[in-house]
Amino acid sequence: MRGVTRHNPSGSATPASLGPQLPSPLREVADERFARRGLRLLLKRDDLIHTDLPGNKWRKLEPNLRAAAQDGRHTLLTFGGAYSNHLRATAAAGRLLGFATIGVVRGDELAGRPLNWSLARCAADGMELRFVDRATYRRKTEPEVLASLAPPEDCLVIPEGGSNAAAALGCAALGRELRGAADVVGVACGTGGTLAGLAAGLEQGQRAIGFPVLKGGFLGAEIRRLQQEAFGGVRGDWLLEERFHCGGYARTSPELDAFADDFTARHGLPLERLYVAKMLLGLTTLAEEGAFAPGTTVAAVVTGAAPAQPADSSR
Repeated sequence: MRGVTRHNPSGSATPASLGPQLPSPLREVADERFARRGLRLLLKRDDLIHTDLPGNKWRKLEPNLRAAAQDGRHTLLTFGGAYSNHLRATAAAGRLLGFATIGVVRGDELAGRPLNWSLARCAADGMELRFVDRATYRRKTEPEVLASLAPPEDCLVIPEGGSNAAAALGCAALGRELRGAADVVGVACGTGGTLAGLAAGLEQGQRAIGFPVLKGGFLGAEIRRLQQEAFGGVRGDWLLEERFHCGGYARTSPELDAFADDFTARHGLPLERLYVAKMLLGLTTLAEEGAFAPGTTVAAVVTGAAPAQPADSSR
């Protein structure tokens, strides 16, 4: 176990008191690859919602944090890899709102090593780090595995990536913010919660495209499950475009790196490589393939900012 938990029993701070920028900005960018097809490209800058809880991390964590406070829970336990964006966001939420936090980290071989920059940030924010072997981590949702982690009685367990029914409900606000603004909305997908909520929040006639960053073709069933739990059934017009994972989770490719560098040069926006760049590569490729009719407005959800340090695994 690493890190020092902090807890403010007064519970005076709430997610709303953190001053999120909502709705997040929606900005048009002039990109000739879209313009020559008669398309408009908009960037939905969810990365600007909050400094410590940016993008879909805010939208997925906020309803869980609110529920934890209402239920009198004082501890958050969640899961992630060695460079997990979700772990960092949960640790920051604990620091800001007075929750104790426990992060279950994939890879027991990390326990005896110096903390990388990402886990060091978690520890500095008060998160207790518990390293487990990869076989155990794969079974993390099983009751006996959860029991072996000995969570406190007042603990709220949040899934890896933050994707549960509450998160999907929170992400529905993203779709509502885009009503009337775009015909097609693209978003990167890790665990599926953001797309599940986004699609449910859009209005009839709008379509959401999810770009999975993992290969395997399993995410559709998970999104349907989340929508069933959150909304009582499948909601919205959505599909998954599986071609742009660039080798799998936490991997990049020379094509992706070249695209991201070019996009930054064109628009002055450094791209987070493991999610956002893959989604924008996908949307740009689809545009150039003629997948969108002339006159279509395409919105790309920027779910996170490029990290100050390089990351090889984040969720």
